[in-house]
Amino acid sequence: MNTEVDSKVLCLGYPIYNAPLSDLPIKSKLLVSTINQYSYCISEEDAVFKNALLASDVILPDGVGIVAAAKWLNGVSIKKIAGADFHEYQLKRLNEIHGSCFYLGASDQTLSKIGKRLKKEYPNVTFACYAPPFKPSFTEEDNAAMINAVNSFKPDVLFVGMTAPKQEKWSHAHKEDLDTKIICSIGAVFDFYAGTIERPNKIWQDLGLEWLGRLVKEPKRMGKRYVYYGFVYAKCLVKAKFSSSKNLEATIS
Repeated sequence: MNTEVDSKVLCLGYPIYNAPLSDLPIKSKLLVSTINQYSYCISEEDAVFKNALLASDVILPDGVGIVAAAKWLNGVSIKKIAGADFHEYQLKRLNEIHGSCFYLGASDQTLSKIGKRLKKEYPNVTFACYAPPFKPSFTEEDNAAMINAVNSFKPDVLFVGMTAPKQEKWSHAHKEDLDTKIICSIGAVFDFYAGTIERPNKIWQDLGLEWLGRLVKEPKRMGKRYVYYGFVYAKCLVKAKFSSSKNLEATIS
Protein backbone atom coordinates (compact mmCIF):
# COMPACT_ATOMS: atom_id res chain seq x y z
CA MET A 1 0.00 0.00 0.00
CA ASN A 2 1.37 3.43 -0.94
CA THR A 3 1.20 6.17 1.67
CA GLU A 4 2.12 9.57 0.29
CA VAL A 5 1.08 12.88 1.85
CA ASP A 6 2.53 16.33 1.17
CA SER A 7 5.66 15.02 -0.60
CA LYS A 8 6.31 12.48 2.14
CA VAL A 9 6.26 8.69 2.19
CA LEU A 10 5.56 6.84 5.42
CA CYS A 11 8.27 4.19 5.73
CA LEU A 12 9.11 2.18 8.84
CA GLY A 13 7.09 4.66 10.86
CA TYR A 14 8.91 7.75 9.57
CA PRO A 15 7.58 10.37 7.11
CA ILE A 16 10.37 10.37 4.52
CA TYR A 17 10.79 13.37 2.23
CA ASN A 18 10.06 12.46 -1.38
CA ALA A 19 10.44 15.57 -3.52
CA PRO A 20 13.20 17.74 -5.03
CA LEU A 21 15.19 19.85 -2.59
CA SER A 22 13.90 22.90 -4.44
CA ASP A 23 10.43 22.04 -3.07
CA LEU A 24 11.47 22.15 0.58
CA PRO A 25 8.81 23.89 2.67
CA ILE A 26 9.50 27.51 3.49
CA LYS A 27 9.21 28.17 7.22
CA SER A 28 11.22 29.61 10.05
CA LYS A 29 13.54 27.21 11.88
CA LEU A 30 13.03 24.34 9.45
CA LEU A 31 14.52 21.30 11.20
CA VAL A 32 16.03 18.86 8.70
CA SER A 33 17.34 15.42 9.66
CA THR A 34 18.56 12.44 7.67
CA ILE A 35 17.88 8.75 8.19
CA ASN A 36 19.70 5.64 6.99
CA GLN A 37 19.68 2.02 8.05
CA TYR A 38 22.13 2.66 10.90
CA SER A 39 20.28 5.64 12.38
CA TYR A 40 17.00 3.74 12.06
CA CYS A 41 18.41 0.84 14.09
CA ILE A 42 19.84 3.20 16.71
CA SER A 43 16.51 5.03 16.96
CA GLU A 44 14.82 1.73 17.81
CA GLU A 45 17.17 1.49 20.81
CA ASP A 46 17.06 5.18 21.79
CA ALA A 47 13.63 6.72 22.39
CA VAL A 48 15.01 10.28 22.71
CA PHE A 49 16.72 9.96 19.34
CA LYS A 50 13.57 8.54 17.75
CA ASN A 51 11.52 11.41 19.11
CA ALA A 52 14.03 13.92 17.74
CA LEU A 53 13.79 12.37 14.28
CA LEU A 54 10.00 12.24 14.32
CA ALA A 55 9.87 15.88 15.45
CA SER A 56 11.89 16.98 12.42
CA ASP A 57 10.11 19.02 9.76
CA VAL A 58 11.93 17.10 7.03
CA ILE A 59 13.56 13.65 7.12
CA LEU A 60 15.80 12.97 4.13
CA PRO A 61 16.40 9.38 2.87
CA ASP A 62 20.17 9.27 3.35
CA GLY A 63 20.86 5.69 2.31
CA VAL A 64 19.98 2.92 -0.13
CA GLY A 65 18.57 0.93 2.80
CA ILE A 66 15.76 3.45 3.25
CA VAL A 67 15.19 3.68 -0.52
CA ALA A 68 14.95 -0.12 -0.69
CA ALA A 69 12.58 -0.24 2.29
CA ALA A 70 10.21 2.27 0.70
CA LYS A 71 10.09 0.19 -2.47
CA TRP A 72 9.77 -3.21 -0.78
CA LEU A 73 7.37 -2.25 1.98
CA ASN A 74 5.36 0.51 0.32
CA GLY A 75 5.86 0.00 -3.41
CA VAL A 76 7.08 3.60 -3.68
CA SER A 77 10.21 4.68 -5.55
CA ILE A 78 12.07 7.44 -3.73
CA LYS A 79 15.41 9.03 -4.48
CA LYS A 80 18.29 8.95 -2.03
CA ILE A 81 19.22 12.41 -0.74
CA ALA A 82 22.45 12.25 1.23
CA GLY A 83 23.47 14.85 3.77
CA ALA A 84 26.27 15.80 1.35
CA ASP A 85 23.68 16.44 -1.38
CA PHE A 86 21.68 18.69 0.91
CA HIS A 87 24.85 20.53 1.94
CA GLU A 88 25.88 21.14 -1.67
CA TYR A 89 22.39 22.28 -2.64
CA GLN A 90 22.24 24.80 0.20
CA LEU A 91 25.70 26.21 -0.55
CA LYS A 92 24.79 26.75 -4.22
CA ARG A 93 21.54 28.41 -3.20
CA LEU A 94 23.25 30.62 -0.62
CA ASN A 95 25.93 31.60 -3.11
CA GLU A 96 23.23 32.80 -5.53
CA ILE A 97 21.44 34.90 -2.92
CA HIS A 98 24.57 36.03 -1.04
CA GLY A 99 23.34 34.16 2.02
CA SER A 100 25.06 32.90 5.15
CA CYS A 101 25.73 29.61 6.91
CA PHE A 102 27.18 28.47 10.21
CA TYR A 103 29.07 25.24 10.93
CA LEU A 104 28.60 23.93 14.47
CA GLY A 105 30.70 20.90 15.31
CA ALA A 106 33.97 19.12 14.45
CA SER A 107 37.38 20.49 15.39
CA ASP A 108 39.01 23.87 14.77
CA GLN A 109 41.28 22.21 12.22
CA THR A 110 38.40 20.73 10.27
CA LEU A 111 36.45 23.98 10.40
CA SER A 112 39.48 25.89 9.13
CA LYS A 113 39.70 23.60 6.10
CA ILE A 114 35.98 24.03 5.46
CA GLY A 115 36.39 27.80 5.56
CA LYS A 116 39.25 27.78 3.05
CA ARG A 117 37.30 25.63 0.61
CA LEU A 118 34.16 27.73 0.99
CA LYS A 119 36.02 30.92 0.10
CA LYS A 120 37.20 29.35 -3.15
CA GLU A 121 34.04 27.57 -4.23
CA TYR A 122 31.30 29.81 -2.86
CA PRO A 123 32.75 33.33 -2.56
CA ASN A 124 29.35 34.94 -2.06
CA VAL A 125 28.53 32.91 1.04
CA THR A 126 29.22 34.51 4.40
CA PHE A 127 30.07 31.92 7.00
CA ALA A 128 31.11 31.42 10.60
CA CYS A 129 31.79 28.39 12.78
CA TYR A 130 32.21 27.08 16.30
CA ALA A 131 33.91 23.92 17.58
CA PRO A 132 32.15 22.70 20.74
CA PRO A 133 34.08 20.68 23.33
CA PHE A 134 34.49 17.01 22.45
CA LYS A 135 32.62 15.16 25.21
CA PRO A 136 29.72 12.67 25.53
CA SER A 137 27.30 15.33 26.79
CA PHE A 138 27.28 19.10 27.08
CA THR A 139 26.83 21.22 30.18
CA GLU A 140 24.40 24.14 30.35
CA GLU A 141 27.38 26.43 29.89
CA ASP A 142 28.46 24.51 26.77
CA ASN A 143 24.96 24.75 25.29
CA ALA A 144 24.72 28.46 26.06
CA ALA A 145 28.07 29.13 24.36
CA MET A 146 27.01 27.19 21.26
CA ILE A 147 23.65 28.93 21.02
CA ASN A 148 25.23 32.36 21.56
CA ALA A 149 27.79 31.69 18.82
CA VAL A 150 25.03 30.84 16.34
CA ASN A 151 22.66 33.64 17.34
CA SER A 152 25.32 36.32 17.22
CA PHE A 153 25.76 35.45 13.53
CA LYS A 154 22.08 34.70 12.66
CA PRO A 155 22.80 32.41 9.69
CA ASP A 156 20.35 31.48 6.96
CA VAL A 157 21.44 27.86 7.38
CA LEU A 158 22.93 26.13 10.41
CA PHE A 159 24.87 22.93 9.69
CA VAL A 160 25.30 20.72 12.78
CA GLY A 161 28.01 18.07 12.71
CA MET A 162 28.40 16.13 15.95
CA THR A 163 27.65 12.57 14.69
CA ALA A 164 24.33 10.79 15.18
CA PRO A 165 22.42 10.60 17.43
CA LYS A 166 24.03 13.41 19.42
CA GLN A 167 23.54 16.05 16.70
CA GLU A 168 19.85 15.28 16.14
CA LYS A 169 19.10 15.31 19.85
CA TRP A 170 20.89 18.63 20.30
CA SER A 171 19.20 20.26 17.31
CA HIS A 172 15.77 19.15 18.44
CA ALA A 173 16.33 20.21 22.06
CA HIS A 174 17.53 23.70 21.11
CA LYS A 175 15.56 24.40 17.95
CA GLU A 176 13.48 27.16 19.51
CA ASP A 177 16.57 28.85 20.98
CA LEU A 178 18.38 29.15 17.64
CA ASP A 179 18.09 32.24 15.42
CA THR A 180 18.34 30.64 11.97
CA LYS A 181 16.05 29.67 9.11
CA ILE A 182 17.23 26.10 8.50
CA ILE A 183 18.83 23.66 10.93
CA CYS A 184 20.32 20.48 9.51
CA SER A 185 22.34 17.68 11.11
CA ILE A 186 24.79 16.39 8.51
CA GLY A 187 27.46 14.59 10.55
CA ALA A 188 30.24 13.20 8.37
CA VAL A 189 29.70 15.88 5.71
CA PHE A 190 31.94 18.21 7.73
CA ASP A 191 34.84 15.80 7.25
CA PHE A 192 33.93 15.06 3.61
CA TYR A 193 33.91 18.73 2.70
CA ALA A 194 37.04 19.49 4.70
CA GLY A 195 38.82 16.56 3.03
CA THR A 196 39.78 14.96 6.35
CA ILE A 197 37.75 11.91 5.28
CA GLU A 198 37.37 11.09 1.60
CA ARG A 199 33.81 10.41 0.42
CA PRO A 200 33.55 7.41 -1.95
CA ASN A 201 33.58 8.67 -5.52
CA LYS A 202 30.56 9.13 -7.77
CA ILE A 203 30.83 5.63 -9.25
CA TRP A 204 30.20 4.09 -5.82
CA GLN A 205 27.41 6.61 -5.22
CA ASP A 206 25.66 5.95 -8.54
CA LEU A 207 25.80 2.19 -7.97
CA GLY A 208 24.17 2.61 -4.56
CA LEU A 209 27.34 1.29 -2.93
CA GLU A 210 28.61 4.36 -1.14
CA TRP A 211 28.30 2.41 2.12
CA LEU A 212 30.62 -0.27 0.73
CA GLY A 213 33.15 2.36 -0.31
CA ARG A 214 33.17 3.76 3.23
CA LEU A 215 33.46 0.26 4.69
CA VAL A 216 36.47 -0.51 2.48
CA LYS A 217 38.17 2.77 3.44
CA GLU A 218 37.40 2.55 7.18
CA PRO A 219 36.72 -1.11 8.05
CA LYS A 220 37.36 -0.74 11.79
CA ARG A 221 35.17 2.32 12.27
CA MET A 222 32.42 1.33 9.84
CA GLY A 223 32.37 -2.45 10.36
CA LYS A 224 29.74 -2.54 13.09
CA ARG A 225 27.65 0.17 11.43
CA TYR A 226 27.36 -1.57 8.08
CA VAL A 227 27.81 -5.27 8.88
CA TYR A 228 26.25 -5.84 12.31
CA TYR A 229 23.55 -3.20 11.94
CA GLY A 230 23.05 -4.31 8.34
CA PHE A 231 21.79 -7.64 9.64
CA VAL A 232 19.74 -5.92 12.36
CA TYR A 233 18.13 -3.68 9.73
CA ALA A 234 17.37 -6.63 7.44
CA LYS A 235 15.57 -8.36 10.31
CA CYS A 236 13.55 -5.18 10.93
CA LEU A 237 12.50 -5.07 7.27
CA VAL A 238 11.42 -8.70 7.25
CA LYS A 239 9.47 -8.17 10.47
CA ALA A 240 7.78 -5.05 9.04
CA LYS A 241 6.93 -6.87 5.80
CA PHE A 242 5.51 -9.85 7.67
CA SER A 243 3.49 -7.61 9.99
CA SER A 244 2.00 -5.64 7.08
CA SER A 245 1.10 -8.88 5.30
CA LYS A 246 -0.59 -10.26 8.43
CA ASN A 247 -2.52 -7.02 8.88
CA LEU A 248 -3.65 -7.11 5.26
CA GLU A 249 -4.81 -10.73 5.63
CA ALA A 250 -6.73 -9.83 8.78
CA THR A 251 -8.40 -6.90 7.00
CA ILE A 252 -9.44 -9.06 4.04
CA SER A 253 -10.80 -11.86 6.23
